[in-house]
Amino acid sequence: MRMSDIQDKNIIDLSDGSFLGNIIDAEISNDGKVVKFIIYNRGKFMGILKGKEEVSISWNQIKKIGTDTILVDKKL
Repeated sequence: MRMSDIQDKNIIDLSDGSFLGNIIDAEISNDGKVVKFIIYNRGKFMGILKGKEEVSISWNQIKKIGTDTILVDKKL
């Protein structure tokens, strides 16, 4: 799977169903394995945009990669 294949997928947290954002970058180890993804999210406070936020999700937190969505468990 290429990075371009997953960049447009929505990232959803399984614990509360919240939308986390979209993947903008990945950290890759020296042996070529994905260590974590960097996710871009425009944070909201009471429905108002409060700025940009970057969140990182480790490969172990990813539970399922679907056609349109990636499900993650942020609590891990």
